[in-house]
Amino acid sequence: MTPTDLLAPTYLQMLAALANWLAKAEQHAPAQTDALMSARLAPDMFPLSTQIRFTCAQALEGLSRLRGEPFPPMRDELLAEGRGAQDNPGSLADAKVRIDQTLALITALSPVDTPADGAIAHDIPNGMVFDLTVDQFARDWALGQFYFHLMAAYAILRQQGVPLGKVDYVAHMFQYIRPGTMPTA
Repeated sequence: MTPTDLLAPTYLQMLAALANWLAKAEQHAPAQTDALMSARLAPDMFPLSTQIRFTCAQALEGLSRLRGEPFPPMRDELLAEGRGAQDNPGSLADAKVRIDQTLALITALSPVDTPADGAIAHDIPNGMVFDLTVDQFARDWALGQFYFHLMAAYAILRQQGVPLGKVDYVAHMFQYIRPGTMPTA
């Protein structure tokens, strides 16, 4: 299994979960959904709107780097929107559109056989550069950064009273349940 084979399905299932969490937020407090976009866990953390956009950006960036391809333009748009969320958080509807667009881009990718020992020079905005193998990048950076922003979004939604639980987080696992083993109570 290549790192791309691992990450693409992970990104797809967890971005779909994020979309479902937002739908649940919409059902829980329809009049307050846009206010949710400015909610944050701590004063020095990004708001929900940024966490959602950065989750999408991390998925696109991770797969592009693993595939040795340029970033899609949407990745830079997401980062700019996320950084500007303090003044313009956007709406929950905007966030759902961005998730759908990210899902479509990932779904449209053709298979690429990325060698696990290939090299990635991963540069970050503060000027640091990390020299990693493809496997190291996937394991130590791409997954971690994606889940950091995803879980921050989950935590903000929980903190704001959206009724989410473990079932919402692992909904993708129910396709694997052995018949007859689902608890009834």
